Amino acid sequence: MVIVAGHLLVAPEAREAYLAGCVAVVEQARGARGCLDFALSADLLDPGRINVLERWASQADVEAFRGAGTGDEQTAQLLGASVAEYDVADVRSLTG
Repeated sequence: MVIVAGHLLVAPEAREAYLAGCVAVVEQARGARGCLDFALSADLLDPGRINVLERWASQADVEAFRGAGTGDEQTAQLLGASVAEYDVADVRSLTG
């Protein structure tokens, strides 16, 4: 399993519009082969931060979905980002 996690930074006044522009991407990701979860969400404390969490069955699935990456319009809105991929060897459920 691969986890992609981190955050994006946008101007606080642009965050709502940025997230609205990501709805189609989230829908596409959740329907993509190997996607176990995909979420972009507003941070509860920082008005310019967007939290990123993705879970994929394999690295190949991540790469097949990602393709060329974020579009130019979305990339232009980013003030910063810290996102990383993690290869997971084992999973323990905390909810039963």
